[in-house]
This record gives sequence, C-alpha cells and structure tokens, in this order.
Amino acid sequence: MTAARAAGTTARSRWPRPRPVSACTPRRIRGVTMIELLVVISIMALIAALTVPILSGGVSTTELKGAAREVAAGLRFARSDAVATRQETRLVFDLEGRTFRIDRDARLHSLPKQVEIKLFTAQSDIADEKTGAIRFFPDGGSNGGRVTIAAGERKFEVDVDWLTGRVAILD
Repeated sequence: MTAARAAGTTARSRWPRPRPVSACTPRRIRGVTMIELLVVISIMALIAALTVPILSGGVSTTELKGAAREVAAGLRFARSDAVATRQETRLVFDLEGRTFRIDRDARLHSLPKQVEIKLFTAQSDIADEKTGAIRFFPDGGSNGGRVTIAAGERKFEVDVDWLTGRVAILD
C-alpha cells in the first residue's frame, strides 16, 4: 500500500470529481419550449398551405399522356377508315375548343381544358388559326403532321408519317 492510503487519504486523480447538483446550482437543461414548437408548426402549416395549390393546379402527366393517346387513337381510326372506305378521311381539330372529330363519325372527342394543343400540318388543311386537319388517303398514306399536346413544360407529340400514315407518340 501506498503511504497516502495508509494515512487514510486518497491520492488525487487527474480527473475532477463530479459535483453534486444542489438546489442552489443553476441547471442548464437544453430543450424546446412550447412557444418555439408552436412557431415552427405554424410556419410549416403556412408553407404547406401555399405550396399545395401550386402543385395540384395543373394537369397530371397521366392525363396528358391519356390525351395524347386519345389523339393517336383518333388518327389511327381515321387512317383505317380511309383504307376501308377507299376515300380520303380527315381528322379535324378545333384548337380553341380542344376537341377533334373524324369525318363520317358524329362523335366529338374532347381533351382536358388545361392542355394546350398545337397542330402542324399541310397548309391546304388549315382552315384558320383555330381549325385544322390531318388527311389520310385510301392507300394508307397521309399529308403528315404533328399534334403537340402540352401542359406547362411537359408535352407529348403525336407524329403522323406522310408516306406510310404511321402514328407515333413521342415524349
């Protein structure tokens, strides 16, 4: 044994002893007060209330792609009708009303009101700024063209090949 222990005293270590906490010693407890919590929650609610209408106000990609598929189906139907009846068949677009119809078919097909439609076709098939058509011939060919369906930055293009009349949707 060491001399210090024999005398009843202990040797001092390098590390200080923890002090006992008494009622007089101020305690530093780190935490969040109720007011701070309410302020953060109210700021989050305000941000959510402002961003939700911005994000949900447009057309979904699914609706946009569905509109492109509907136009492509109409073009394919017009092509098959021209081949079957051995007569020219047109798919006529009303760009302002966002509708289209096929010659010899009474149905009017509507597209979502939030989409924008642009038509690129032969000059002879443009009636005015708001109306145009894509024409299919009895041999399956076409005058060709492109229908662009867009909502904001997103768009789908429906192409019609002038030689074969083939209809394709491009992203």
